[in-house]
Amino acid sequence: MPRVFIPGPIAVGTPLALPDDKRHHLATVLRKRIGDALVVFNGDGFEYTATLSRVDRKQAEAAIHAQEAPRRESPVAITLIQAIARGDRMDFALAKAVELGVTRIEPVFSERGQVKLAGERLAKKTEHWQRVVESAAEQSARLICPMLAEPRALAERITRPIDADIGLMLAPTAQTGLAGIPRRASAALLIGPESGLSDREIEQAAAAGWQGVRLGPRVLRTETAGMAALAALQSLWGDLAG
Repeated sequence: MPRVFIPGPIAVGTPLALPDDKRHHLATVLRKRIGDALVVFNGDGFEYTATLSRVDRKQAEAAIHAQEAPRRESPVAITLIQAIARGDRMDFALAKAVELGVTRIEPVFSERGQVKLAGERLAKKTEHWQRVVESAAEQSARLICPMLAEPRALAERITRPIDADIGLMLAPTAQTGLAGIPRRASAALLIGPESGLSDREIEQAAAAGWQGVRLGPRVLRTETAGMAALAALQSLWGDLAG
């Protein structure tokens, strides 16, 4: 059954107009017709069972039948601060982060990062990343769609409050592993670019209260490091262990 994210109010008994991109996907790609079932959600912590009540080349509308509250969100709130990676690597990192239960994603430009974006190119790329996040939330049966923050420089982000119980940055020279960190209700996780965080960035982050952690003895790609760290955190503090 298709799941559709709608960033707006949803109410049982009130017809819901679907955005054009969702209409196109349901009608043209999935070939759904009037009476077909779907699930819609808007990030309020619920999902809504529905059926298509209208679908054509111009409009689509869903009848909302019931509100449900399955327990699928992790008890630990994780913000991923991901250094922007090239091409499909960034898409992969974002999608897997959503599947692994993050609540917020902050793309950042780092000193050693190889991606240079600004102006219209940055705006288009951010819109693309938002679609990646929404699609992953739909596919993974999330009840929320993680917030995607506007990209900014890592140096600027470090000067701001961590906004979590603990700030963790992956650093291969760190002496502590994730298993050695006491459990927290929330965490911010900083992942560097393909060539890693610079010494200056590590020093600045440490001075701002971020704690370095290592993730095993091997060197991981940036898109793998975030996925592995999130899986470990969800196993230790969240709901991935069952």
